[in-house]
Amino acid sequence: MKNFRLYVLLFLMIPLTTFAEDGSQLWLRFPAKHGISADKMISKGNNPTLNIAKKELMNHWQGQEIELRTEKSLKNLKDGYTIKSSSGKIIIAAEKEIGLLYGVYHLLRLQQTHSSITNLNITEKPSYDVRILNHWDNLDGTIERGYAGHSLWKWEDLPNTISPRYKEYARANASIGINSVVLNNVNASPNMLRKDYLEKVKALADIFRPYGIKVYLAVNFSSPKVLDGLENSDPLNKNVQKWWKNKASEIYKRIPDFGGFLVKANSEGQPGPQDYGRTHADGANMMADALKPYNGIVMWRAFVYSPSNEDRAKQAYLEFVPLDGKFRDNVIIQIKNGPIDFQPREAFNPLFGALKKTPEMVEFQITQEYLGFSNHLVFLAPLFKENLDSDTHALGQGSTIAKITDGTLIKNKITAIAGVANIGEDTNWTGHHFAQANWYAFGRLAWNHDLSSEQIADEWIKMTFTNQQDFVTPVKKLMLSSRETAVDYMMPLGLHHIFASGHHYGPEPWGDYKNGRPDWSPVYYHKADANGVGFDRTKTGSNAVSLYFPPLNETYGNIQTTPENLILWFHHVPWNFKMKDGKTLWEELCFKYDIGVKNVRDYQKNWDKLQTYVDDERFKSIKLKLEIQEKDAVWWKDACLLYFQTFSKQAIPNNIEKPVHNLENLKKIKLNMGHHN
Repeated sequence: MKNFRLYVLLFLMIPLTTFAEDGSQLWLRFPAKHGISADKMISKGNNPTLNIAKKELMNHWQGQEIELRTEKSLKNLKDGYTIKSSSGKIIIAAEKEIGLLYGVYHLLRLQQTHSSITNLNITEKPSYDVRILNHWDNLDGTIERGYAGHSLWKWEDLPNTISPRYKEYARANASIGINSVVLNNVNASPNMLRKDYLEKVKALADIFRPYGIKVYLAVNFSSPKVLDGLENSDPLNKNVQKWWKNKASEIYKRIPDFGGFLVKANSEGQPGPQDYGRTHADGANMMADALKPYNGIVMWRAFVYSPSNEDRAKQAYLEFVPLDGKFRDNVIIQIKNGPIDFQPREAFNPLFGALKKTPEMVEFQITQEYLGFSNHLVFLAPLFKENLDSDTHALGQGSTIAKITDGTLIKNKITAIAGVANIGEDTNWTGHHFAQANWYAFGRLAWNHDLSSEQIADEWIKMTFTNQQDFVTPVKKLMLSSRETAVDYMMPLGLHHIFASGHHYGPEPWGDYKNGRPDWSPVYYHKADANGVGFDRTKTGSNAVSLYFPPLNETYGNIQTTPENLILWFHHVPWNFKMKDGKTLWEELCFKYDIGVKNVRDYQKNWDKLQTYVDDERFKSIKLKLEIQEKDAVWWKDACLLYFQTFSKQAIPNNIEKPVHNLENLKKIKLNMGHHN
């Protein structure tokens, strides 16, 4: 017995960090010991959402008495809330129960990050009404641009078998204020609207509802013809209009709070209204009319480009600006943050602010299609913030994308923001433990776009790992620099889209797809020649600069005033052009690639020093990912510098690490990354 006691004592002394930790808890690592007792919680009513809020407090809240109350007077906060200290207790108040649940998660976040919970006086109102994750999940369980395993949604098992992860997923989203989900890929299968699939969708909607999450579907424009044999899917055909009205009625009978449709039409081969000589407005309005009686909305994607001689960076603008004011009021145009395609850095999309009479929403990509998949540690809050804080000058100075899309400057019936999800069935949800921070960051910014990247990183580190400052400080520094580091070792100074084709992993600046679409070729974008490198979008080139409001058209149109981090986006720059730091463009390019590699090596060294603060399983997993990232960074640097050197004909400076690869060997690398559309 004595030995047994000794064994138990020794067991209890083992530090917690040695236990296996798989990352499945995300940032929701609340205290395991029981929370507040029922007699210390005052709340009236019995509703599934309120019951979740109470359960979270009873399981995890370690502080004083709490009162939860709904107040109609707080209607102006939408689904926001107030948290106030009052004579020895804390009162969380909101107009709706979902506001109370969000308030509870806020309070638990304060507790978990060791923030002060005395004299609280907090008022929160969300920046956007619709805060939505777009899942690019296919009905066969694959995920387009998903790097964390197969889809969470087990369509074959639904509606009869319900995975416990559906509820965990809903809880994680509610904890950061995400309130909407598109379940399927924008390259949508018409089958999504079949009766049997709608039953499966209903099962998910029922699980998500108590967590305040509405379900949306991406729909295929040809569905009437494909599913029910209509003669066509022309939006002006009365039978087609009737088909969509009937379909909407069928959906809402099953799912009364269904959110609406997301549509990718006439882009990358997807069907759309232009197949019948109609406009995007004709197509969107037909669907909007079908959804209108139920308060549903249509999110119509502006990511449209067709084979043409026009600069791809201009196409969305040219197609949508003439339609401004022609859309129904329950249509919102979903615009990618940049005009090309989720690049590590892009100039912001000139369509923002150009539509004065049509609601606009930003679409970000949380999944790292062009940023090293789930192998590279790249914290995306700085990318999201860079875009949201960009001043379009559409309505004078201070017309940021955030203020144009959140209803501050352009009053619209609906405001929304979308992120393409990085979530799959991997145990840790996102493939890389640090990629969880990008899901978290999107949710926090969708709720409050005034938060800083630093604040979001600080919260996430403390909630996911530890509050110990010796861990938090270096990890935060690493995270906050990681996006710029990725830009440096991939595509510095405004270079873009020089990836391997199809899967987009790794460099292929020499890619020239003569038989395919020119605007899928890296050479289309970098235009390297003996004179220099970069895409001329000034008056002497494609004149994409003219799509920006003054003074940006002049700023971007002049090589001397263009921000250097976008110089190759807007200009074809001579190799010997003098940069602001005195280096030539060629030297600057070499320096940027080199610093990118060096920074990743610093991340490796810094992570190794933090082993004592992290459980073994996550420590090793992240260490291995950083090793891959370092090898990839060197691959990028060597491929790009050796290739561009064939044009610049200049030596790589002596203070830059010499390439370890051979250009001809690099050109032979062909990765098979599975099927992607």
